[in-house]
Amino acid sequence: MPRGEGLALYAAATEAAALGLPLLEVGTYCGRSTILLADAARAAGVSAITVDHHRGSEEQQPGWEYHDPETVDPEIGLMDTLPTFRRTLRGAGLEEHVIAVVGRSPQVAKVWGGALGLVFIDGGHTDEHATADYEGWAPHVAEGGLLVIHDVFPDPVDIMTGQAPYRVYLRALASGAFTEVSAVDSLRVLRRTGAGI
Repeated sequence: MPRGEGLALYAAATEAAALGLPLLEVGTYCGRSTILLADAARAAGVSAITVDHHRGSEEQQPGWEYHDPETVDPEIGLMDTLPTFRRTLRGAGLEEHVIAVVGRSPQVAKVWGGALGLVFIDGGHTDEHATADYEGWAPHVAEGGLLVIHDVFPDPVDIMTGQAPYRVYLRALASGAFTEVSAVDSLRVLRRTGAGI
């Protein structure tokens, strides 16, 4: 995540944490954005929750541009970013402020019961995954809370990196439930101002 987007995410997390509700991230990877949410959560006395299966998104698989062979578990031959994520949290001194949920986002969302001050969608970039993340988690954003969507690229050339998040962003705006607060590069911050998704 570029510096400007990271600062915008941190500002959104700080604002949303003031609602006294947890901050939730979909798509942990190795935890760089998690430490931004966790620091804001720590300062406000709330929890940062991160949901990821830790097997990597489409573009992180072998043969793709964003694949990192260091994240492959040699025993099973699949990506496993959980150990790197845990080291990231420990190095930042934020382990106590994060609840890591290891699982697929739609399954976790189905059993989630509470309101959230912020939902940060930064998971898979296919329509199936981005839509499932939005449909699963947007209903939990509290009134006045923030929905943050990463990798929003309107240009069709970015088909594997940002077209699905872009369509989710447009859907959120069209729903009447969310109003745009800010846009920094590919990061969009929306506030819940109405009912629905």
